[in-house]
Amino acid sequence: MENPLQFLKKKYNLHATPEVVSAAKRTEMRTGEKVSQNPVEQMQNYLNRFKEIIDRKNPAEREQGMEALKQLLHQKFVIKERSVPEETFILEQRIAREQGHGDVEITDDFRTEKIRQIINSQEQSLDKWVDYLASPDATYPDWAKYWAFRSIVEMGKLEKKEDEEGKESARFKKRTSETTASFPTLNPRALAMTIGILRSSIEEKQKAKSERNPIKNESIKLDDKQFQELLATENFSKIYSQFLIEMPEYSTEGLQEIRGQWVTYPQGSNAEKLVQSLDGYPLEWCTAADYDTAKSQLQGGDFHVYYSRNDAGESVIPRVAIRMQNGSIAEVRGIAVNQNMDPYIAPVVEDKMKEFPDGKSYEKKSQDMKMLTTVENKSKLGQKLNKEELIFIYEINGDIQGFGYERDPRIAEVRELRNSVEDAPVVFECSPDQIATSIADITENTKAYIGPLEKGIFAKLPSTVEHVYTKFPDNKIRYAQLDASVEYPKDAKGWADAFEKQDIKLEDQNINKMLEKMEATNLPEDQKFVILKVADLGFDKSTRYDALCEKAESLGLELCSQDDGPKLRLSMDQQNGTYVRTAMKSIDLGDGSLRLWGVYRNGDGERWLDWNNGGADGTWATDDTFAFRVRKS
Repeated sequence: MENPLQFLKKKYNLHATPEVVSAAKRTEMRTGEKVSQNPVEQMQNYLNRFKEIIDRKNPAEREQGMEALKQLLHQKFVIKERSVPEETFILEQRIAREQGHGDVEITDDFRTEKIRQIINSQEQSLDKWVDYLASPDATYPDWAKYWAFRSIVEMGKLEKKEDEEGKESARFKKRTSETTASFPTLNPRALAMTIGILRSSIEEKQKAKSERNPIKNESIKLDDKQFQELLATENFSKIYSQFLIEMPEYSTEGLQEIRGQWVTYPQGSNAEKLVQSLDGYPLEWCTAADYDTAKSQLQGGDFHVYYSRNDAGESVIPRVAIRMQNGSIAEVRGIAVNQNMDPYIAPVVEDKMKEFPDGKSYEKKSQDMKMLTTVENKSKLGQKLNKEELIFIYEINGDIQGFGYERDPRIAEVRELRNSVEDAPVVFECSPDQIATSIADITENTKAYIGPLEKGIFAKLPSTVEHVYTKFPDNKIRYAQLDASVEYPKDAKGWADAFEKQDIKLEDQNINKMLEKMEATNLPEDQKFVILKVADLGFDKSTRYDALCEKAESLGLELCSQDDGPKLRLSMDQQNGTYVRTAMKSIDLGDGSLRLWGVYRNGDGERWLDWNNGGADGTWATDDTFAFRVRKS
């Protein structure tokens, strides 16, 4: 049988490379014997350099040799600090912006830390290949190990895609001196199949033509023609990536097995166990790429991974990752293209989301950030926004929610580019004459109101008018309504139990006193609440509580019931970082203290029930917000 090293000679012209020639000279200097000029023997002499290190009997000498080899490979193949492109930092900045965190400044410290993470990630991923190929588990001939390693150092990021029929494929991009991605995922099974299929092909080629038969397609889910075309390339990257995405556990049949278990890696815990559990799987998760990234993420919060069962019934196949940050969901990632969920795992994720206070709102945040990015990009390019996009950017159907602590600055930036007068009829789905700008303009055909809040306005506005602004689009008058499906408690203990069940925080013991003292109401709970700032009521400076209540009542509003605050806390879908007080007859605690309810949700998504001073002479700033009941006619 012809020596398979001829494969390397043909594919890489290896025998004539400088490193092979240099290896021959070093051998001659060390042994005093001339190395044969036979190409096969010259190549084998070159490969023996690595074999000599691997086969060292003395553990200390072997470790020393391996470390020296790794350092040499790091110098040759790992990206240099000066080569990290500026686009890398801009991408990090863009990702933060698209998640609603605003503009992140690219400082020297920011660059230094990112470069360190990239280099460490590449070194660690390269070392995994070196360690495995040098281990007793890798029982492959030298030429096969060289083919594999020579290939992976030229392979960049794994990119998945789907065709029109939903069939998934993947390829590794070509690695350059500026590639920041880690080296390819090491999957021993995919490696064994890749080398095995090429060995079979080489053996078939060495037979007489009359005896040669095509290698049968028994492992890859391609038809025979596609399989033979793939094999003919003798391209490690293409064959290996095909085996990776067609791992049995990630096949259609394998994905249908969704039984398994969630594993939580607590905040601040050692990242090693998490990284090891993801090792070898064709994931796009940055957590799987290197230890430093996983460690950084665990410093911010818990990390939850769902592992489905393999053929042996072991829950080890990563399917979903949920990363927490400051007590809230920061990311939810799947294994499909672009880290989306695979088509079978949705029930598992939906059930898990019930455990998180912001589980329901996470999906909206994610969708809002994607839509806002689309709208921003179209606006910058001068492209026309469609009706859906206009309704979104003007927040007609709800606030735009993101993952930042502050309101996403892109909302205001996009609106600055718009003509709000022209856009208003489009988003309100009416003609310009159906938008009233004063109480005198209101008719039975009015669809929206943009103007000052005048006396009796809420009584005169038709019940069909949902869009009320003192100034469009910034000063929107918002409404809230109690959840009619909720059975509200009847006593203080019942309220305390309900708050504990929903993980609602209570400011202090004054809350319990207020729950005991408040008057229960039998008023209809289908009434709407209007939420107003002191400035919306027409005040341009701090105002007494009795004055703002009097002004609200003149507009056609009425005070809340004393139990509306707790009811709103249980049922209101409140945006992070917002605080609403209930304008009401103050609760007298019996010691001279008068209290109002405060319904609060902090930047981390925690829901609180708070209290405020309810004295008539207490003053409130123009930005302070109150809820009033809308008086029924």
